[in-house]
Amino acid sequence: MSESSAPVGVFDSGIGGLTVVREIERQLPHERIIYFGDTARVPYGPKSPETVQRYSREIADWLVGEGVKAIVVACNTATAHALPMLREYVTVPVIGVVEPGARAAMRNTISNVVGVIGTAGTIASGAYERAIHAIEPRAMVIARACPLFVPLVEEGWLDRDATRLIAREYLEPLAEAQVDTIVLGCTHYPLLAPMLAKIARPGVQLIDSAAETAAETRRTLIQRNLVAPSSNGAPAHRFVASDDPDHFLRVGQRFLGAAIDRVEKVTLG
Repeated sequence: MSESSAPVGVFDSGIGGLTVVREIERQLPHERIIYFGDTARVPYGPKSPETVQRYSREIADWLVGEGVKAIVVACNTATAHALPMLREYVTVPVIGVVEPGARAAMRNTISNVVGVIGTAGTIASGAYERAIHAIEPRAMVIARACPLFVPLVEEGWLDRDATRLIAREYLEPLAEAQVDTIVLGCTHYPLLAPMLAKIARPGVQLIDSAAETAAETRRTLIQRNLVAPSSNGAPAHRFVASDDPDHFLRVGQRFLGAAIDRVEKVTLG
């Protein structure tokens, strides 16, 4: 099998990275995907950088062993703590979610006042501030942890009164700072985008890091001559969870926008 026909590996601490898979499917319809959700050890946010690096290494080893041609780290916390290490550790290209989101934010902002929302771990890491300031040192970044969004999304409460109330509370400091762009710095958050767009100030741009990461993956595969040849049928994907594959099967459909037929269980560590 040629290298370009090999699958793309995608991993996340849980289910949220399926929003990245959905975008890769849309932008690269001929690619086969192996998705690994580390559901046994989710969430990564409160864990130390060293622990997140160890988990990421174990998953990368497994994906490379399955023959992937590239790895997409569809987890903001793993990207923040482990991306440079992974790029040195494996020989295949590695794409993260932070840099594409930061670049898109700086392309869209007019005022250079940018908001970032994410999990407590991602916000505490300062990864988006660093990525944005590497592009524009004078940019003002207002970062806000939104820890309640992930359980609300997994519960399917995408536009309930309670969710809107919490969202208004979270977005208030961003509105006060008059941000003109908000990065959705967690792969769960694109599912909340329609509701967040109604609550944010008029004219505020929402940056979907899942869509931007898929675009970066596409650019990387084109540059490396690794784009899959077009085939007649839809490519077959594999979905793997490190624990509770039944929950993954049930909730995963919400993120992927399509039914998942089967989830394998692979335990690491």
